[in-house]
Amino acid sequence: MEQSAKVTSSIESESIAKNCDEKLYIQTTSEIESQSQKQSRWKNFRDSFKRMEHGNSSSSSSLDLEDAQPKNNLQNNDLKKGLKKRQLQMIALGGCVGSGLLVASGMALRNGPGTLLVAWAIVSSFLYCTMQSLAELSSAFPLSGSFATYANRFIDPSWGFAMGWNYALFWVIVMPLELVASSITINFWQSSVNSVAWVAIFYVLIIVLNLCGNRGFGETEFVASVIKLLGIVGFNILAIILICGGGDQGFIGGKFYRNPGSFTTGFKGVVSVLITATYSLAGTELIGLTTSESEGNPRIMLPKAIKQVFWRIMIFYMLTLTLIGFLVPANSEDLIGGSGASASPFVIAIRQGGIKVLPSIFNVIVLVALLAIGNSAVYGFSRTVLALAEQGLAPKIFNYVDRQGRPLVGIMVCAIIGLLAFVSASPKEAEVFAWLVALSGLSTLFTWGSINASYLRFRAAYKYHGRDLQELPYISNTGIIGAWYGLIMNAIVLGLQLFWIGIWPIGAKPDAKAYFENNLAFVIVIAFYVGHKIYSRTLKFYRTVDEIDIDTGRTQEEIDLLLQEKAEEIEAAKLRPVYKRILNFWC
Repeated sequence: MEQSAKVTSSIESESIAKNCDEKLYIQTTSEIESQSQKQSRWKNFRDSFKRMEHGNSSSSSSLDLEDAQPKNNLQNNDLKKGLKKRQLQMIALGGCVGSGLLVASGMALRNGPGTLLVAWAIVSSFLYCTMQSLAELSSAFPLSGSFATYANRFIDPSWGFAMGWNYALFWVIVMPLELVASSITINFWQSSVNSVAWVAIFYVLIIVLNLCGNRGFGETEFVASVIKLLGIVGFNILAIILICGGGDQGFIGGKFYRNPGSFTTGFKGVVSVLITATYSLAGTELIGLTTSESEGNPRIMLPKAIKQVFWRIMIFYMLTLTLIGFLVPANSEDLIGGSGASASPFVIAIRQGGIKVLPSIFNVIVLVALLAIGNSAVYGFSRTVLALAEQGLAPKIFNYVDRQGRPLVGIMVCAIIGLLAFVSASPKEAEVFAWLVALSGLSTLFTWGSINASYLRFRAAYKYHGRDLQELPYISNTGIIGAWYGLIMNAIVLGLQLFWIGIWPIGAKPDAKAYFENNLAFVIVIAFYVGHKIYSRTLKFYRTVDEIDIDTGRTQEEIDLLLQEKAEEIEAAKLRPVYKRILNFWC
């Protein structure tokens, strides 16, 4: 019995030891796997910043400054196609709706509500034509850099160089401006936190979002656009209620259109507000930069997204500004004496209606809009300088795209220049930012004009080569006439600003410093253009129609497939009800 007990005890001891060994082995194995996973995640994160191994970013940079003529397909395949249809449509509908509409419209309203509507209607009309031109070009040539690339390809390398850097400078300056504007907007709540702290928080947020790649940019723009759209639509409903007598002021009607009047500063006032309207609509063309990063077929997605611009103009601008004119008089003391979000006609209208909480809620929408534009600024700059580098019009280092499809060098440079936002802690803040605004002041007019000029040169070359318009993925609704209208109107507004309003502003004497602050962008564009001409040692000012390349990036097989798809779409459209055809034209 004793021997049997000893044997049993020995077996139990061995079993316990074996179980312990197995647990220890499992635990050790689990720890090794966990550590391996952590190392793997860190390695993947670290490696994601390395240059994209497979792509044609290096080969497509086969252009030099002397003759920036396309030699390969200029579409950068290293940029990941991560932007969804819904994101593109919301970017076109609500992207870049910011301080121009929500705050700066208050300064324009001082000239009268009629002035406001006429100026915005004029600018919106030639913007619509410009976006139609861009829709046709971007669907046919979904290239990174979009309109900067088109200027080089269809007009002149020097003009492409000037337009590319003009647009890049516009966005890289917008980022610190929007950061400071966001920190000022926080002061609406009389925050005791130093504004520099808010600048730092917003700065980190925007850079991190852009390091998430185009998906981070797309989702941010989508959410921000939804918030802005809901805010504007909600305000419009409230405005109608207040006009009809639902607020503390009682029935308002159209009394502010009669007194102090619709046009308080006459024709000169309308001309001066044209620049404010252009500023508020600036960035609409950003949708063109997304062509090489959209998930779906650019032929279908881009034109459909750009069609949303019509509704953006009608809902966000014309309807909203009409209602603002009913609610806020041009001589309002809050309008004249206020600053930042406090001078927003939206906030003033809500306050005058006697609604306590809504001003703070709308201020949140203003803040979201400002941060969204800061986010767009990093995206716009990084993609523009990437395209310039691909064409040999910028240092090759900007051609660096990592394995996640991020143009890292462009993002880093934008982050460095964004540090200018911390000048908000300096007593020289006002002076520094006056010149920063000057750098971006007129650049939008050059960009829009260049899009229309590129379109006209493209169509001229297309006609010269005897090509059929049906080979184009999308044909502009406004066509050549609309492009000419857009180009001429951009030139007229630019000329009026340079040679009339800029020299003799309303209510002020001619001032050289103020003139250059308002028109510095013109000097910069000319300097870029002339500088490139001198560097390239050429006096040729434009590409002739026989030199314009209308085929690179498009194969005959693709054209044949396109014609087949369009024929099928036409047959399918015939079966749709009339209302759906009309809806498809505008949407």
